Amino acid sequence: MQRVRLIISGDVVGVGYRAWALRAAQSKGLVGWVKNRQDRTVELVAEGPRQDLEELVKQCQHGPEVAWVEKVDAEWGKATGEFMGFAVVY
Repeated sequence: MQRVRLIISGDVVGVGYRAWALRAAQSKGLVGWVKNRQDRTVELVAEGPRQDLEELVKQCQHGPEVAWVEKVDAEWGKATGEFMGFAVVY
């Protein structure tokens, strides 16, 4: 099990990105969270099998249809097992 932390920048706040990411992560059985940050980026932390996480990272590079993703920074590590599901954090 792996962990990835993403910082997604571009036009990603106010366009349904968090709800879209929630569905994308849950469809892969991943656990973690997604939230908007003060600097108008989106932060996502997910844990699960490496292949599923890599697919999520690729999807996050496009996001929902109305979003414009400029950049996705990924930081990889080992899963901590601290999450029970995937949620939007406010």
